[in-house]
Amino acid sequence: MPRPEILRREAGTVARFGLAGLANTGFGLAVILGLELGLGVERHLANAAGYAAGALLGFALNRRFVFTGPMAERGLKTRYVLTLAIAFAVNQGVLSAGAAHLPADDLGRTAAQLCALGSYTVTQFLLMRLWVFRAGAGT
Repeated sequence: MPRPEILRREAGTVARFGLAGLANTGFGLAVILGLELGLGVERHLANAAGYAAGALLGFALNRRFVFTGPMAERGLKTRYVLTLAIAFAVNQGVLSAGAAHLPADDLGRTAAQLCALGSYTVTQFLLMRLWVFRAGAGT
């Protein structure tokens, strides 16, 4: 059974990740929907643009606010970019599945984008917590 201080620390990490994720997701979703629904940009391109815009904000929030303990700086940015690439691949797969199974109207397209956002959020947290920002990562 984990010690209470470990559970509190992990709960704090999850809470900070959630807050950072809300900010990052809201920003990315605004970019995505503005491009896709507002300007008619193709869904995958709109999603990629929102993802890229959120990547910069996400790195700063995760590095300075979420994962604040000691960590290996060597290779940090490389691990972060690899995590984004893996999470983005998962995101695109979910987005394509949504396009195949949900209505093509605005509500269906928005639902597909929200499912895709959720998939990369979970993928990112797991990889960031276990690999990118953990003490001694990459060494």
